[in-house]
Amino acid sequence: MTFYQPAGNEVELFTAAADNGLPVLIKGPTGCGKTRFVRYMAEKLGRPVYTVACHDDLTASDLVGRHLIGPDGTYWQDGPLTRAVREGGICYLDEVVEARKDTTVVLHPLADDRRELPIERTGELLKAAPGFMLVVSYNPGYQSLLKGMKPSTRQRFVSMSFDYPTPDVEQTIVQQESGCDTGLAKQLVGLATSLRKLKDHDLEEAASTRLLIHTAYLIASGMPHIEACRAGMIEPLSDDAVTVNALMEVVYAVFGQSEE
Repeated sequence: MTFYQPAGNEVELFTAAADNGLPVLIKGPTGCGKTRFVRYMAEKLGRPVYTVACHDDLTASDLVGRHLIGPDGTYWQDGPLTRAVREGGICYLDEVVEARKDTTVVLHPLADDRRELPIERTGELLKAAPGFMLVVSYNPGYQSLLKGMKPSTRQRFVSMSFDYPTPDVEQTIVQQESGCDTGLAKQLVGLATSLRKLKDHDLEEAASTRLLIHTAYLIASGMPHIEACRAGMIEPLSDDAVTVNALMEVVYAVFGQSEE
């Protein structure tokens, strides 16, 4: 089963929402575990999960389905949202605010007490099967006036906010995921904590738990600590050479200029 270390009451809250057929909105920074949590809960609840990475060009047809041409003529193919509705699964829309507003409108009748999906192309009004659940997520740090969730959409959801774990919890996650020892996990978490203090000054996004795990994998594969930290954690945070060099000073403070 997918490993997930709870940071609060998110498991109980998600389970209660699922039991009552309520849609869920998860807010939180990049790499803090939103997608992993949804995958973990899908396994825990025994439901299939259909994940959609939202983007500017995502259309309602990408979610609902479309007619295709085959050897025997045209046929209808369900999209991931429709499959989840039919099967009683979870449809997870990652970074939902990246999708066009006319696309997310299709979610409204599924996110209230109607729990139904009108398919205009076929004339079908599809009632959600028991177990169907709509889950969306986004990073509030990327919101703007042009890319924000409409209040009429947001207020249809039970919402939960995620953040990076506490150091003790994050250390456990890094150890569990990468298999590294306690000492290395503690150093990496300490490094991330120091880097996150710089977020509001030099960085668009903070060092995520995901980056810590990537770095631990590189070290476990035999890469020197300094090189692994540069490739796995520092370079992904910035394209500016001056900023990268400044961040590397934090790495040197944790691991030393040279390694034994």
